[in-house]
Amino acid sequence: MSHKALARKHRPRSFAQVATQEHVSETLRRAVASDRVGHAYLFCGPRGVGKTTLARVLAMALNCPDRTAEGEPCGVCESCTRIWGGHTALDVVEIDAASNRGVDDARDLRERAMYAPSAEGRTKVYIVDEAHMLTREAWNALLKILEEPPPRVIFVFATTEPQKIQQAAAPILSRCQRFDFRRIGVSDIVRQLTMVLGEEQVVAPEEALRAIARKADGGMRDALSLLDQVLSLTGGDVDLDSVRRVLGLVEEERYVELLDIIRERRHDAVFSLVQELVDEGYDLVEFYHGLLEILRLALRLRLSSDAELDVQDDVRAQLSERVQDFSPGDLVRMLSAASELETQGGLRRSPNPRLPIEMLLLRMSFLDRTVSFEALISALGGAPLPDGEGGAPTGGPPAGGAPAGGAGGPTAGQAGPGDAPTDTDGRSAGQTLREAVLRASEEVPPPPAEMETSPEPEAPIVPSDDPMEGWKRWVESGRGVPSGLTTFLRTAKVEPTRDGLTILPQAGPASERMGSSAVVEAMTEALTPFVGRRLKLVVAEPEDGAGLKPRITQEDARNDTLKALYRQEPRLQRAVEELDLELMD
Repeated sequence: MSHKALARKHRPRSFAQVATQEHVSETLRRAVASDRVGHAYLFCGPRGVGKTTLARVLAMALNCPDRTAEGEPCGVCESCTRIWGGHTALDVVEIDAASNRGVDDARDLRERAMYAPSAEGRTKVYIVDEAHMLTREAWNALLKILEEPPPRVIFVFATTEPQKIQQAAAPILSRCQRFDFRRIGVSDIVRQLTMVLGEEQVVAPEEALRAIARKADGGMRDALSLLDQVLSLTGGDVDLDSVRRVLGLVEEERYVELLDIIRERRHDAVFSLVQELVDEGYDLVEFYHGLLEILRLALRLRLSSDAELDVQDDVRAQLSERVQDFSPGDLVRMLSAASELETQGGLRRSPNPRLPIEMLLLRMSFLDRTVSFEALISALGGAPLPDGEGGAPTGGPPAGGAPAGGAGGPTAGQAGPGDAPTDTDGRSAGQTLREAVLRASEEVPPPPAEMETSPEPEAPIVPSDDPMEGWKRWVESGRGVPSGLTTFLRTAKVEPTRDGLTILPQAGPASERMGSSAVVEAMTEALTPFVGRRLKLVVAEPEDGAGLKPRITQEDARNDTLKALYRQEPRLQRAVEELDLELMD
């Protein structure tokens, strides 16, 4: 006797058996019970979530002679059995649009739909799978019959890419009732797999089923197919090791080992770890996807130690212990660096994924630790910094921070709650940072006081009440005009505002320079004597050929933030310059 796959053997026969899609199955069941079934449906959603199954159950319910009053088909009569198995039926036709996508196929379908059902009380149902493969001409051929369908004829279109139908034949969407199917959750898949194994008289641990459910990525059919593979390998037994062998999953212990390598900065161990994975036959792409998940779990644990995670207790304990050596900002940057590898397509384009994987892990191991401004100011002599603390107070991530100058140097304190790492002498990050700042203050002489550079006017300046007049006189005089900008200021378009002037320079090599905060400040100071008051100057750029919009660069915003911080804590500027710190978000 031939083996029947679990995905076919345990396919639902009623609306109630379809997992997770209650918003669709319950609506269709009530429509059948109340005789309010539409003439055209569009089922959208990922593969393996029940689109074609629900289309068959709907056809079964409409043509079942023993249908219940609630709208459920019996599932055992001859009509239900033929429809459920996908066999030839006079009134239920399944069409694969991938191989019947032309206008001639659509015209043939339209002509067949004009014939009445085979018997009184029955309904003709046309199930069109992969509907997005139909051409624009085929949709146009079906447009009229979908708008005015014959009696007792129903169309069900199933697709994984509804946006293609929107692009090819937007009017079709208004003639169909659309249902969007959801991905099936891990717990729902585990519950369904447990029921299937119960009918198969097989016992399996929950951890093994959860591994299968996560790999299925929301698809019940994929989960049943993977379970079939595991049963074929083991001859009827299911355990976590066999699931990992079939799916090529990397053990969580390998990721815990990787976290140890990163926090201890054992850069050479990265190559050894990747080599072991390759020698043992693991798929590095699968390892990468597991790395994304473990970093996400680590970040959740760092933000909330009692977060509910889908991970074994022993692995959770190991992660909880190690994430305390990383600040939330560090884990966010690690997760961002890992996700960029996939979004930029570097892993997919590379014929050998080993190199990009090794470079990613090395970047993580060399990643600078962050230090919060609170810890930095405390180390500079502000509020006392207890030994062993290098970050923000316990209870949340730092409000702002800066990566320390060296990649992996001992002068970098680690932000975030918990104890900061110590250097080779056993000193805390706060002690090391404080000593570095004091040493820099002793060795580097203070900068000389800035001298006044404003030139003495050759003749008395008479201020003008008109800002435009004062602007012209200032530009013509050339007093205090930044070097190299005289020509651009003379040809610039100037418009008065409520509290100043808006300047629109001509396009050229100096237009970007005029927008910097330093140049705008210099122009404001030089213009003030000519108008008798301080004006607000805004350097703008064209916006869609009309109007003006202020030019605000990322550098300007960063400089303004630093200036505000310097005013609050003057010693901070000294630390930024001496320790080569950089402002982060």
